[in-house]
Amino acid sequence: MSGPFAGVRVLDLSRILSGPYCTMVLADFGAEVIKVERPGAGDDTRHWGPPFVGGESGYFLSINRNKKSITVDMSTPEGREIIYRLARTADVAIENFRPGTADRLGIGYERLRQENPSIIYCSISGFGQTGPYRDRPGYDALAQAMSGMMAITGEPDGPPMKHGMSIADIGAGMWAVFAIAAALYHRERTGEGQAIDVSLLDAQLSWLTYAAGNYFASGKNPGRYGSAHPNIVPYQPFATADGYIMLAVGNDRLWQQFCQAAGRPELADQPGFRTNAERVTNRADVVATVGAIMAQRTTAEWMELLERAGVPAGPINTVEQILHDPHVLAREMVVTLQHPTAGEVKTVGIPAKLSDTPGTVRSAPPLLGQHTDEVLAELGYDAAAIADLRERGIV
Repeated sequence: MSGPFAGVRVLDLSRILSGPYCTMVLADFGAEVIKVERPGAGDDTRHWGPPFVGGESGYFLSINRNKKSITVDMSTPEGREIIYRLARTADVAIENFRPGTADRLGIGYERLRQENPSIIYCSISGFGQTGPYRDRPGYDALAQAMSGMMAITGEPDGPPMKHGMSIADIGAGMWAVFAIAAALYHRERTGEGQAIDVSLLDAQLSWLTYAAGNYFASGKNPGRYGSAHPNIVPYQPFATADGYIMLAVGNDRLWQQFCQAAGRPELADQPGFRTNAERVTNRADVVATVGAIMAQRTTAEWMELLERAGVPAGPINTVEQILHDPHVLAREMVVTLQHPTAGEVKTVGIPAKLSDTPGTVRSAPPLLGQHTDEVLAELGYDAAAIADLRERGIV
């Protein structure tokens, strides 16, 4: 394997989304990821459908490429022994059980570091390993709700809304990748492993950025602006003659360029419209004026006109449209893989393009337990021992 994490072995005890997203990214950049699943059932997301392709859910296929799958019953002494052997050879272990569960199973940080003192052990949970909410069950929707994200999402006169994607899970997975990379760098210099604590709620709070900054600066609770921006106007979708377009007038120079391109140069110097601060204060008037202008042309006409004028704008694509977009395809953001039962499957590509050590999409998401025999043999189990473990349902 190649990539910046080549030679790094990851013991993946996670399931659902936050942990598997993290380990997929690590695998994309060269890590060997051994995904441990329950015998006969596997990761819950294998069953989250329809849609299913070749017996696998589209959900599972989206976040488990480049991994090996083994099945182990970790509630048994023999199963835990397999985990301990894996820990001795692993650089990183990751789990996303509720706090305390891994310790009760005998696979927590303190136990695994007895097998490997330099192991990096990452725990992802809803609310973290400390604090009064520690023992609460953690779900993406709860983190979005409790973090304030839902309170600032949706139309001003509508109810709070959850994001269309599981941003708390994915955000926590991204923070876990960063933390693991930082811990690997620290271990490279010192030889020391450590525990990492990532929570969905903390990850969402970190994304509040300017919403929190606006509150700290003003003392006012941020409201909902629909698809508009609280600090920039006009910066939102507008209806065209045949659809919608996203207009992003991010500064006063762009406002002047927009007014010229739209054939309304006088608006650039109109009182209440001249500066962004004025436009934010007079949001309703500005939006109404721009809305009337945008309705006069089609989306395609506006895109040609605004691109020529250097004004940021874009169509509001469906998922189907963007996955067939020529720019997206040129960037290799849709990748095709051969799966043992599903045949040809597509997955979203790798967004970070490294010049010398790029990530690669090498293998399709594994079948349940596809690599059990291979991995156990590497750990020193012979064919008879593996057959015995399988007969007793331990693997």
